[in-house]
Amino acid sequence: MSTSLEGLTAVVTGAGRGLGRAEALELARLGANVVVNDFGAPGRDGSGGASAAPADETVAEILAEGGRAVAHHGDVADLDTARELVDLAVDQFGRLDVLVNNAGILRDRMVFSMTPEEWDSVIRVHLRGHFGTTRFAAAHWRDRAKQSGAPVHGRIINTSSEAFVAGSPGQPNYAAAKGGIVGLTMSCASALARYGVTSNAICPRARTRMTEDVFTGSMGAPEQGIDPLAPEHVSPLVGYLASRRAGQVNGQLFVVHGGMVAVLGQPPVLAKFDAAKDLFTVDELDGLLGPFYARRTPGDGYANVSVLGLKHEH
Repeated sequence: MSTSLEGLTAVVTGAGRGLGRAEALELARLGANVVVNDFGAPGRDGSGGASAAPADETVAEILAEGGRAVAHHGDVADLDTARELVDLAVDQFGRLDVLVNNAGILRDRMVFSMTPEEWDSVIRVHLRGHFGTTRFAAAHWRDRAKQSGAPVHGRIINTSSEAFVAGSPGQPNYAAAKGGIVGLTMSCASALARYGVTSNAICPRARTRMTEDVFTGSMGAPEQGIDPLAPEHVSPLVGYLASRRAGQVNGQLFVVHGGMVAVLGQPPVLAKFDAAKDLFTVDELDGLLGPFYARRTPGDGYANVSVLGLKHEH
């Protein structure tokens, strides 16, 4: 058993540029057939000539390297389009084996200034976009497993964010969507394991068009050497999770960037309090929780801000 993806078919959403593009190229390099999704049809350049859509550009790169790929230009947050994307993989290559959900947008703003449209658009693209493709991929794998009477090779690789883990203050919509993606990932890990499907999520940190206004100043691209925020630091983990070798990796959350992969663990139970009788009273809770929080560092809550300080150690 190897990490080769030869004979397998992958769908990668948001793969026209940035992180998704790097992931699609890596999967193709490992031998997979790739359905490259990115919203947007071909257009016109400044001289009036035709310009390729981002998905088509990624497909061209894969084909130029001798790989196999096809483009899909639909909006993955639309359920009919998500169904078409899975159907395209089956129609073109006979099967679907790997789903990489990457498509997303940013609409950053403090919660007291955020508009309903800024909230809804981010939740829609990230969370609904993950659900739609997962919904139809899962049905495809369940049907295949039932027909064959044996588990299939199914891999779901979702994209969460450190913004959820650490509680990014200027991204309430993005953090909420990424937290929802982790919940979806863990639910699918439990529900689909019987069919041979694994479901994992990554929290990547990468310099892309979407994050160009985030990683500035001291986090800007270096003038020389390898950029620690290059998307190519993330794509090998996606390749591994897609492979046959990762069949035992399920329901996991990873932080990945700059030559480093961190496995996040279960949230610990810090304390447990029991009511003296059947029901708590407010005063009783004050007597129990008050001393507990008096001993804790202010701001030391559920969010794990320490992940923001993780880095590659030589």
